[in-house]
Amino acid sequence: MTIHKEIHEQVKKYAELAIKVGVNVQEDQPLWISAPLGSEDFVRIVVKEAYLAGARNVHVQWYDEEIMRTHYELAPYDVFYEYPTWLAAAHEWVVDLKGAFLQIEANDPDLLKGIHPDRILNFEKASGDALDRFYEAIENDEISWSIVAIPSKKWADKVFPELPETDRIPSLWNQIFTSVRIDQPDPVSAWKTHIQTLNEKASQLNSLKLKEMHYQSKGTDLKIDLHEDHIWLTGASQTPQGSNFIANMPTEEVYTVPVKTGVNGTVTSTKPLAYNGNVIEDFTLTFVNGKITEVSAKEGEEILKKLIDTDEGASYLGEVALVPHHSPISDSGILFFNTLFDENASNHLAIGSSYPTCMKDGDILTDEEREEKGLNDSVVHEDFMIGSEHMNIDGVNADGSRIPIFRNGNWAI
Repeated sequence: MTIHKEIHEQVKKYAELAIKVGVNVQEDQPLWISAPLGSEDFVRIVVKEAYLAGARNVHVQWYDEEIMRTHYELAPYDVFYEYPTWLAAAHEWVVDLKGAFLQIEANDPDLLKGIHPDRILNFEKASGDALDRFYEAIENDEISWSIVAIPSKKWADKVFPELPETDRIPSLWNQIFTSVRIDQPDPVSAWKTHIQTLNEKASQLNSLKLKEMHYQSKGTDLKIDLHEDHIWLTGASQTPQGSNFIANMPTEEVYTVPVKTGVNGTVTSTKPLAYNGNVIEDFTLTFVNGKITEVSAKEGEEILKKLIDTDEGASYLGEVALVPHHSPISDSGILFFNTLFDENASNHLAIGSSYPTCMKDGDILTDEEREEKGLNDSVVHEDFMIGSEHMNIDGVNADGSRIPIFRNGNWAI
C-alpha cells in the first residue's frame, strides 16, 4: 500500500512512536517484526526508525493473506496439527537474546469466513503448543512487545462501506492516528500523560483490595472473584532489564486476573469479535464456578464453541479489563472489527490464558502455585467486548460492602 505524501509525516511519527514508545527498542537490541504483505512502505519506515534507535538486527517475517486463505482451503487436514519447528525456534531466538517483538496488523476481518472451524482451531492449538516458551515470555513481560495496526483495503471496506471507495483508507488512517494520539502536537508526551492517568486508576483499584466484581447491564449479570494477591495493571509494562514498553497501541484499559473457578452468571457481548478471519456476533456465555456451560451466538456460534473447546483453560476466563464508555475510540462511534481497537472502546473479558504479572510475584510462581491462586492457563487468549453506556459495576469488599466502580458505562471512582 502506497503512503500518500500528505500523510507521510504522520506515518513517520507513528513508526517512531511504535519503536520508541511501543516496543521501546534499546541500543544493540534485536527486533522481530511480523507484518502482512501490503504494509511494505510502512514497515520500511519502521525498520529505519528501529536502526536509528540503535537496534542491532531487524528481522521482518512477512505473510500473505491470500496464500493463507488458500492454505486453509486446500492443505491436507492433518497439516493443521503441525507447526514448523524452525519458526518456533526463530521466536525463541527473540527470547534468548532478550529482543523485542512488534506485530503490525492490517487484517481482513472476513479472511477465513467459511473455512471449517476445525482447521482454524487445530492450528491455533498446534501453534500455541509450539510457541509456549515465546508466549510465556510475552505473558511475563520478559521481552518488550507491542501491536500496532495500519489500514488495508479490505479492512477499510469493512469499517466504512458507506463511504466512497477512495475515502475509506484515508478515513481509517485518520481514525488510527487519533486513537494513538498522532494528532497531538507531541505524541510521545501525550502518551506519557495518558499512561500516567491509567496508572492512577490502577492505583485506586489496587488500594481498594476488592474481593469481587459484579457486572450488571442488559443481558449481563456476572460475578467475578478476585484473589487477595491480584494486581490491577495498565498497558504500560516493564521488562526485567528495566525497559518500559506499551503492549497495545492504542490502549485505554486497566486490567487484572479473575479467580479461575470464581466466575458465575451470564454475560452478553456488545460488539462483534473478529477472530482468526471470522466475525462472531451477539453471543451470550453462562459461567458456573468459572467454567463456560452455555453458549449462544447470532453469528459464528460453531467457531465460538470450537474456540472454547480448544483446551481445558479455554472455557475459563483469564482477564478482566475496565474501559470507560467515554473514551476516544468509543466516542468515535466506529466499529473497527479489530480487537486491538474494539477492546479499547469497551469493558472486556478474555477467555483463556491469564497474565501472571497481574498476581503478586506471579512471574516467579511455579505452575502449581499459579493454579492454587486461580491463574488460568491455555494456548488461547481472546478478548471479547461486554461494555456499554448501560453497564454498572460494583466492587465488593471482604466484609460484603459494595463500592461503585462504574455507573452508566463510566468510572465512578
